[in-house]
Amino acid sequence: MSDVLALRFDDDGETPNNPRLPLLLYRGAVEVAGESDPAVPFERAFARNGWPDGWRNGIHPFPHFHTTAHEALGIARGRATVRFGGARGTALTEEAGDVVVLPAGTGHQRLEASPDLLVVGAYPRDARVDQHRPGEIDHATAVANIARVPVPDRDPVHGPDGPLVTLWAR
Repeated sequence: MSDVLALRFDDDGETPNNPRLPLLLYRGAVEVAGESDPAVPFERAFARNGWPDGWRNGIHPFPHFHTTAHEALGIARGRATVRFGGARGTALTEEAGDVVVLPAGTGHQRLEASPDLLVVGAYPRDARVDQHRPGEIDHATAVANIARVPVPDRDPVHGPDGPLVTLWAR
């Protein structure tokens, strides 16, 4: 199992972040070397573990967050530096094979990326996904929405025994 970095971000008045759950960063979580399509191992792992509603793209260059769903971001190719936690958050660089699991409310914004960046994103099964920029949603409504998002019963990479299950325990 890959190393896990858990980070908590406080509500900054614009980006709610998540008061209960930490962001999880798994370095080298998925092996992509030698894959003709490096997105496939992420898609398989996410779907196998109950995070099937996926997409392929990049990460938006503007700050945003989701109030009704958690999100997994798998770096299939390239690298990206992303600020997590809003305007006063933390910038981290992710590389091919890394996975970031964002609890609902966690701000994220791509600051820079390699030209070949390919990200696989996914949400827990039956998630109702929204997207907001700071200031686009009433803050109290955002916080209330985030509080209602259930904790998934499976880690998107490691399944029922993964770090998310322990670190996000109710």
